[in-house]
Amino acid sequence: MDDALLQMTTFAPYLFLTNVAAGVDFYRAAFGAVELRRVSNPDGTVHVVELTIGGALFHLHEERRDAKQLSPETLHGTSSQIGVFDDDPDALFASGVAAGAQVLSGMQDFDYGYRQGVVIDPFGHQSLLQRRVTTA
Repeated sequence: MDDALLQMTTFAPYLFLTNVAAGVDFYRAAFGAVELRRVSNPDGTVHVVELTIGGALFHLHEERRDAKQLSPETLHGTSSQIGVFDDDPDALFASGVAAGAQVLSGMQDFDYGYRQGVVIDPFGHQSLLQRRVTTA
């Protein structure tokens, strides 16, 4: 691993789902996610998967009601949004929509210097796809 990576703080979100295997399929198709590690339950269902999108680490984890780690499906919405910075957020946006994401807000340039758009995955998680367009 690169020494610079070892010295920086990063976020590695856990997205809680009722069907992790379906989530893996979506994130691969939508954003080119690469699976790094998988832990399955004794019944063959997926417990947790570690993935990357362009080197950004995140996890898909089965919902755990006992620990209050609930999916947007169970909550009927979400209280957070995952920000994904990419050199070509328009391509990620189009790929996400083609894979089944819903558009919450289309891609556009904002006067604060970012190009952004928001999609909602089939499980209720929101992704803010973006890049800086100026140094404002």
